[in-house]
Amino acid sequence: MSALREGAAEAAGANGAARAAAAVPASGQQAAEAPGTSAEQQLYVLGHPVSHSKSPAMYNAAYGQLGLPWRYGLMDCPTADEAERFLAARRFLSINVTTPYKPLAAAEADALAPEAQLARGANLLVREGATLVAHNVDGAGCVGYLLREGVAFGGALVAVCGTGPTALAIMHACLLEGAARVTLLGRDAARSQQVLAGYLATAEEVMQAAEAPEADRLRAAYGQTLLEASAYGQAAAALAEADIIIDATPLGMAPGDPAPFDTALLRPGQTVFDVVYGHGTTALVAAARQAGARAFDGRGMLVAQAVATLRLVCAAAQVECVAPFDELFATMAQAAGFELA
Repeated sequence: MSALREGAAEAAGANGAARAAAAVPASGQQAAEAPGTSAEQQLYVLGHPVSHSKSPAMYNAAYGQLGLPWRYGLMDCPTADEAERFLAARRFLSINVTTPYKPLAAAEADALAPEAQLARGANLLVREGATLVAHNVDGAGCVGYLLREGVAFGGALVAVCGTGPTALAIMHACLLEGAARVTLLGRDAARSQQVLAGYLATAEEVMQAAEAPEADRLRAAYGQTLLEASAYGQAAAALAEADIIIDATPLGMAPGDPAPFDTALLRPGQTVFDVVYGHGTTALVAAARQAGARAFDGRGMLVAQAVATLRLVCAAAQVECVAPFDELFATMAQAAGFELA
């Protein structure tokens, strides 16, 4: 395994026999292993609640298209203790992790992939032999979807709203796609700058651990992109100038949530993306459309995340996945009931 993936699991505790001893069925589990499948063929979304999740429909449709014997189900664990026991048992090939158990994902992993290290958070666990690797597919999902929609990141000015793992993962993905400047925005400038400083310190560690040519690719990316951090109230110019604005905050999940910044700064020609979906049109998306900007909600990101996840799992399982991105995207979007062009 590459040195990039080392360094996750001192906090995860002992593995092996200690984990097996902790394997107690969780009372809240909503899915058992499907008949005729082994643990190595089982995949889940872990969280609480998860009954609304579209993941099983999306993934099982793709597995059927690819002729894979895998089965994807729900793992609803009402308590952290139950989630920990399920993770410790490791009777799965892969798990997508959602609220409220994302903090457990990195702690239970044996190793962190670079994007999870840099985001300081993980939402995907994949078994690579006996090793459990934590990933973060937020950046791949967001940027992958916008690229599919024809949004160009090369040389673009980008503003990312939020300072959590999702925002950091998206910032990193924008950098890798060649953005000229990415501004990380939060409510407090000092907090935003602290988060960016932490990201940059981790980036240096990742580059030092990487082998060529990966290290060279990362250094080239950091050399071409200016990274800044500020507060919404102090970043009017960055927001008005931005070619792409991405809101990676939870705003919009509750009725009446405002946009994270003054939407009077929006203008025609901008692309505005909100990670939130399924709660009606957010204030930011509504304002962007009114201002004449292109605006997207988070449905496409969810599907693109699923495509990225599928490819990571296939690689870990040493299964060839030759289906192109657009074909997998269309299959999974249809299965989710999303009408995405």
